[in-house]
Amino acid sequence: MLRLLPILVLVILPATAPAGGEATVHLKLHHTLPPVAPAHRAMLLPWARKVERESRGRLSITVYPAGQLGGQAPQLVDQVRDGVVDIVWALTGATPGRFPRIEVFEMPFLNTHPVAMNLALLDFLARHPEEFAEYKLIAAFVHAGQALHSRRPVRRADDLAGMKIRIPSRVSGWMVTAMGGVPLGAPVSRTPELLSKGVVDAALLPFEVVQAVKVDELVDYHVTLDDPRSDRFNTQVFVIAMNRARYESLPAELQAVIDANAGEATARWLGELWLANEEPGLELAAASGELSRLPRAEVEVLRQRVEPVVHERWFALVARKGLDGPALLAEARALIDRRLAELRRPAASR
Repeated sequence: MLRLLPILVLVILPATAPAGGEATVHLKLHHTLPPVAPAHRAMLLPWARKVERESRGRLSITVYPAGQLGGQAPQLVDQVRDGVVDIVWALTGATPGRFPRIEVFEMPFLNTHPVAMNLALLDFLARHPEEFAEYKLIAAFVHAGQALHSRRPVRRADDLAGMKIRIPSRVSGWMVTAMGGVPLGAPVSRTPELLSKGVVDAALLPFEVVQAVKVDELVDYHVTLDDPRSDRFNTQVFVIAMNRARYESLPAELQAVIDANAGEATARWLGELWLANEEPGLELAAASGELSRLPRAEVEVLRQRVEPVVHERWFALVARKGLDGPALLAEARALIDRRLAELRRPAASR
């Protein structure tokens, strides 16, 4: 038997080690979006392949979409914290109150260009590292913002009264309530069922997922805002997070590969990617229904109804955690505005 061991080693090593002979580290990346979603195809798979290439084969990342490793969206952050999986792509709003500071970026009418938002998130988290102290945070980012995809027309602020609207997070739910609507929390994957059965009249979603969940086949009206800051109601914060112990167990050179695929360059890439992935959904919406903007005067009506209510509710909740909500909101707004101003400056003057 002992004489067989060298042969067995020769057989096994090529399958488990890169050309240099070092053992390959296998990582599991888990999320709950369908495999047809642009975030899976255009974001997570390319990111994983880039990490693999730059590690020269010493890192291997298998991406598991659609909750293939078990659990629902709210369980993802626990799965990665507890080491059930190595990396997750997660919606922070799926676990309300778990990341209280970063929730400020979901406030209604605060969002703007996703690159500016992502860079502001980096700045904000550098000031508040305790928010993700249990994790190795690879990226925090937003999508391009939520439009209202409706089975009936919305021309005025008052048209939202009584509408049952699918929402992704508690902040969005507060916003819908303040608008006069009735929120119903549900993951993206349930949106087609809710719309087709008439359980909801509309859904808050970015255009990026319109094709993936066939929203264009289920509604006739796609409503954005005539607002100089952003044409969307609000946005959502996502993270790519890694189990801290798993990251720290990696050799320094492999930690460096992970770090090289985080930070500002990745934040910019993710923001630009979201914008690019909005275009097919926008085209589908325009081709299959009515794509419209709520007039600026009506947007202002909504702002007056929504902002005071949502802000005060959030301030009260985070105060229970010893946090200064008004200060966090002012800080986030200032960081976003600074990054937006930088983004809008001509390249030569940056």
